[in-house]
Formats: sequence, structure tokens, C-alpha cells
Amino acid sequence: MTREQIVAVTQAMQRAWNAKDPVALATLHADDGVVYSPMFGNLKGRPAVGEAYRSLFKIFPDWDLRIEDLLIDDDRVAQIFAVNATHVGDFMGLPGTNRRFEIHGVRLCTMGDGFIHTERRLYDFTSLLIQVGALRSKPAR
Repeated sequence: MTREQIVAVTQAMQRAWNAKDPVALATLHADDGVVYSPMFGNLKGRPAVGEAYRSLFKIFPDWDLRIEDLLIDDDRVAQIFAVNATHVGDFMGLPGTNRRFEIHGVRLCTMGDGFIHTERRLYDFTSLLIQVGALRSKPAR
């Protein structure tokens, strides 16, 4: 894929995030694409990826992901992002708390034929769990 094609896919992804559209997000992934997610585990195939997006918006209906930077090296892409959301639905056995949180991370993707073939999501999952109340923290001294 060319740099311009990758940028176009990224722009389509941002529009789908803004619309909270799990179907549009899933269609950006290859039919047999793979996603490695701290939240949803290892997913294979567009249907599994789409179900994870649906679950995400059920748990965090105001999930606001902003792609802040895009690094492209041939077919490899790093999307640096920030998220703000509210924990509304059941998450890891914790009922919705209505707590707001903010996390930052990066999505590492391999692209081809106009689709995301692999995606690895890296973010401060511990911070997310602390902010929604699933974990407690005590500052180091």
C-alpha cells in the first residue's frame, strides 16, 4: 500500500471512531485479520474484531479515540492515540461506575490490500483499571 492509501484508511478509521460505528471499524480489517488486545485478548477474523468493537461501545459508549500521530514505514504503521471515555457497562466483572478515564497508547498495524492485517494495541491498561476502580494504587515513596 502507498503512504496515501494508508493515510486514507487511517482517516476512515478516525471517522468510524467518531461515529462509534463498529461495522465500519471492522470492515477496515482483513477478513482473516488478527488483533492483539489487552482488553479483548487475541482476536482472529473480521466477525470477532467487529464483536469486540460492539462490546467496547456497550461498555464505554462515549469512547473518544483521537489519533494524534501516524508513523508509516512501508506496510507497518504506528498510530499514537489518546482516549477519553466513561465506564458505563460491565467490565471485567465490575459493574459500570460512571467514572471517566483517559489513556494513551499506540496501535501497531501491518497493512495490505487496503486493510489492516495485524494490529497490536499497546496502552497503559493498569491506569485504565485504576481509573475505573477495578484496581487500587498507592503511590510509591
